[in-house]
Amino acid sequence: MSNFKYHLAKCTGSFRKLTCPSCGRPRCFVPYVDDNNEILDETVGRCDHESSCAYHLTPSEYFEQNPGARPQGDAWRQPPEWLKRSKPKSRLQLSPNTQSKGRPDLMPLDLVNKSIRTDRPCNFLTFLRTLFPEETVQALAQQYRLGVTKKGEVIFYQFDAQGRCHAGKVVQYDPVKGKRVKDTGLDVDWLHARMKKQGLLKESWTVDQCVFGEHLLDKKSRRLVILVEAEKTAVIGAGYLPQYTWVATGGKTQLGDKLNVLRGFKVMALPDADGYDYWTKYFEERPYLGIKVSDLIEREVSDEDREAQIDIADWLIRAYGNPKGNPVPPVSTVSAMEQMKQLEQYDNPVVREVAKYFPPEVMPEVAALIEDLDLEIVAIHPPKP
Repeated sequence: MSNFKYHLAKCTGSFRKLTCPSCGRPRCFVPYVDDNNEILDETVGRCDHESSCAYHLTPSEYFEQNPGARPQGDAWRQPPEWLKRSKPKSRLQLSPNTQSKGRPDLMPLDLVNKSIRTDRPCNFLTFLRTLFPEETVQALAQQYRLGVTKKGEVIFYQFDAQGRCHAGKVVQYDPVKGKRVKDTGLDVDWLHARMKKQGLLKESWTVDQCVFGEHLLDKKSRRLVILVEAEKTAVIGAGYLPQYTWVATGGKTQLGDKLNVLRGFKVMALPDADGYDYWTKYFEERPYLGIKVSDLIEREVSDEDREAQIDIADWLIRAYGNPKGNPVPPVSTVSAMEQMKQLEQYDNPVVREVAKYFPPEVMPEVAALIEDLDLEIVAIHPPKP
């Protein structure tokens, strides 16, 4: 059943979010509206609280439950203007050479599998061992199928949902600081370029990238998918917060049609400190992807952090890693997941700020009080020791 006439409302101007019919929290429910901005029904929409509530009733599901409410005729099946303008292309339409063959060029799995090994020295894995115990490092290496070169570089392979390898990004890291080594003049290389030089791939071989970590997506799972920029960030995020599925675009501007694979999943995007505005505009123009951009880093970092372009991995390491290099558990005793969840679930900036100082179990009542009385922050006084 098509949902094309109806789309999630853009809650701007005088249009305000509704109370969620499931969790009962105010101003967190985005309804489906038609092209005239008329609400279909106050129960049809999506709750912002994707982790704690996850309520989402589509027009199709509503009409199945209420056949008499379905509009007469076929007008409701017509796509809205934004979908006509932004109709996504499939990945196989991107490259002329893949159109003729009907499939992308792929990396030979026999050679790829030979490089997926943790018994070789690898600077990136050495850095991970300063953050996590050995069993976590091994699990992350296997989970993301990390390759290792003879020079100790890490290979971030891009496996799609069918288990096919599209590409391999080769990066050398400082084993102590975890930063890219740039003194060679080339801090990022591609495995297919090296293999062409060695005669292992034909010259006509064309790379057709997919999302890093795509092979981890599971349509049967209700786990939140977190989309970040760098592959390194996804791996570190999965180490600290394995409750989520972490995937990466490969860079701030490395978006495009490869993200179509995320449609249908609950996705929260966490761009780097300098990427919030770019990603917000990009995904607002592509509502069919259903990706929500979080401002967690944007509102938590300092001006110095923003200039340094830190990301969620830097934030997690600062909050829960040990600067002396001693291993810490995959999830801290004071759960980073709970803090992220608490900060993300409130739209009101006053409530978000107050949530930093109250335990999660009392925040629903505190948030309701702030909303009902329209309270504002006058001053914050830390308690004296």
